[in-house]
Amino acid sequence: MITATQLRAARALLGIDQKTLAAMAGISLPTVQRMEASDGNVRGIIDTLTKVTDALDKAGIELIGDLARSETGGRGVRLKKPTPVSGKPL
Repeated sequence: MITATQLRAARALLGIDQKTLAAMAGISLPTVQRMEASDGNVRGIIDTLTKVTDALDKAGIELIGDLARSETGGRGVRLKKPTPVSGKPL
C-alpha cells in the first residue's frame, strides 16, 4: 500500500515532478496526478501501482508502512502522529 502523501513525499525527496515519475514508471501523467489527488491509500490497477513502487525503489525510495521498521538504513522521513503543543489539541 502507498498513500498519496507518501507518493508526493517520495517525489519531493527525489526532486522530480509528476511528469518525470510517470516516465520512470512507464505510466501516463494523468494517472500520477489521479494517484496523488486521492485521499488515503492510492487505489488503482495493481500493475500500475507496482510500476510506480518499483520505479521509486529503483530510484532509492523505501516506502515504510505504519509500524514498519526500516532495516536498510539511509535517510528518510516518516509521518508520525503529532503531539499537542501546550496542551492544545491539533
